[in-house]
Amino acid sequence: MTISEESLPPPSTRRALLGRLPLPLWTLALPAAGMLAVLTSLYKLGTVGTVAASLILIGCVLAAVHHAEVVAHRVGEPFGTLVLAIAVTVIEVSLIVSLMLSDAGDASALARDTVFAAIMIILNGIIGICLMAGGLRHREQRFSLRGVSAALCTLAAMAVLTLVLPSYTSTTPGPFYSTSQLGLVAVVSLFLYGMFVMVQTVRHRDYFLPQTDDVEDHAPMPSRQTTMAAFGVLLVALVAVVMLAKALSATVERAVLDAGLPLAIVGVVIAALVLAPESLAAYRAAKRNRIQTSLNLALGSALATIGLTIPAVAIVSLVLELPLALGIGPMKLILLALSLFVATISLGNGRTTVMQGAVHLVIFAVYLFTTVVP
Repeated sequence: MTISEESLPPPSTRRALLGRLPLPLWTLALPAAGMLAVLTSLYKLGTVGTVAASLILIGCVLAAVHHAEVVAHRVGEPFGTLVLAIAVTVIEVSLIVSLMLSDAGDASALARDTVFAAIMIILNGIIGICLMAGGLRHREQRFSLRGVSAALCTLAAMAVLTLVLPSYTSTTPGPFYSTSQLGLVAVVSLFLYGMFVMVQTVRHRDYFLPQTDDVEDHAPMPSRQTTMAAFGVLLVALVAVVMLAKALSATVERAVLDAGLPLAIVGVVIAALVLAPESLAAYRAAKRNRIQTSLNLALGSALATIGLTIPAVAIVSLVLELPLALGIGPMKLILLALSLFVATISLGNGRTTVMQGAVHLVIFAVYLFTTVVP
């Protein structure tokens, strides 16, 4: 029997009905499968087990995206975008700290490479894809210039203080901060991020609100019970992602070294993995003509990467007396400066097109290529 479109309820009614339905089964099953894979050490069962664990890991990431979006929609903008940003930061900190405590490779440099890779992925990869996707579908998109300017200003200061300045201080040779300098930068990074969150959520909340009011782009508001369930499963999914990614990172590292590639690629892989939820959510928002939400997600995650990750890693380094190389080399310094300069110009008039997206993606492609071929 064929059901015609005319026999179905109107779109608004269907959306309301969908809002009462429980969470999709796959978003509940995959985090459970992820925890089962961790408990059974599935990734140790040869190549087949590694592939299966990798697929489950990707599924957990997708499930985390769904549940984070449910919670974010219930909380509302701009508080909602903080949910996914903090979740991503928790994953990243866990991975970096676990690698610092391991004996595999140069852990101090890997921490720096992961943070730098996250900034480059966000500033060029995620923003570039969002601007390109939004521009292709909607030609021109508008956003609040005041909010983006505040984010870029904060990001530039934090990036330079944490990744550039260490290579030019004289107290400690090389790309290292002294103990007092590292403590100061950790406090400054946390302070700047805290100030930005206060401005984004309280002081100037209107700077970060979407500039469009297209009701067709909005999903129905989830119930309190659905939101609480989504939050609980989100935590499970994040734990599964952290544990599986930690277990698989050694395999990725061995594969990179066996292929004769730079170890910095491991940092790129880790950053890309933990930023996958942020990327998908930002991409979907851009396609729905919600470029403000996309930029909130992207820039907020970049700030959280420095403002939360650097202090956490610094504390571990100081307490356990582990070396922590933060200063980047000349090539990465040029790419960082170019990325910040282009982002300031491309996001400097409150409107975006495919041209800006193409420029960001080209810079991102060059970054990936020069990481493989320094």
